[in-house]
Amino acid sequence: MSIALTSGMRQNLISLQNVNTLMETTQKRLSTGKKVNSALDDPVNFFKAKDHSNRASDLAAKKDGMGEAIKIIETGNSGIEAMENLLNQMKSLASAAKTSDNVGDLQTQYNTLLGQVASLAKDSNYGGQNLTFRETAASTSTNKLVVELNEYAASNTTQGSSLNVQGFSVSRASAATDSNLQLYGSAGSTVTVSVVYVTGAAANAFSTTTNVDKAIESIDKFISQLRTEAQKLSSSLSTIEIRSDFTNEMMNTLNTGADNLTLADMNEEGANMLMLQTRQNLGTTSLSLASQAAQAVLQLF
Repeated sequence: MSIALTSGMRQNLISLQNVNTLMETTQKRLSTGKKVNSALDDPVNFFKAKDHSNRASDLAAKKDGMGEAIKIIETGNSGIEAMENLLNQMKSLASAAKTSDNVGDLQTQYNTLLGQVASLAKDSNYGGQNLTFRETAASTSTNKLVVELNEYAASNTTQGSSLNVQGFSVSRASAATDSNLQLYGSAGSTVTVSVVYVTGAAANAFSTTTNVDKAIESIDKFISQLRTEAQKLSSSLSTIEIRSDFTNEMMNTLNTGADNLTLADMNEEGANMLMLQTRQNLGTTSLSLASQAAQAVLQLF
């Protein structure tokens, strides 16, 4: 059985239903803060915003990787500075041997510091990554850091998607405690410079000025090579920091773009809600007035 409504009542009912639908939409926008909550609201803006948000999320992961790379390089630079300090102490001890009557003690201190330089290089690791030491000193591939700079780095082999940071290696020439200190540069797999371990009976002992000068000269060359490696790491560090800052700006731009496509104007939506509530009240009153004509029929009985 169908219920017959007057023309005025039906028109007012339809108007109220439309107002309620608009109120539901406005309430959802006010609660979520978005004017586009699904593809049904605006498929073009929804999927554009989703693309922007997805890329920003991908870049955030790469930025975290760059942050870790920065810490790895900073650790390497700190190790280089500490090694240089120890080498300068070794040079001072060697210089003192020229005028000292206690050369044996100076040699012992010198050799102890030499061992500490090698130990420092091995300890300069961050998260298991070390740019100043390799277990296999001649193998340059074992301490190379690959830094992904954008979201395409994993699948894109073109230049610019990633940055390779090649480490070097400072270690003893052998496992023996009386072996020389040597440095394998980042550019190749051969020893670049070395500092000798000094013993009293050896031909390189501090008993002669010539031997002392040779030791000092080898330390100077070692320090010079350390500084060269430090410059390479600093250059890579600067590049990564610039890319990290750029990535952060790109993330902000992408997120802002996504928000512009989907966020609602809360002031506008608040004003819409007030107007819709007013229209709802007026519609209810109008529907009540329209129904009075039908109710008048009851007065005939």
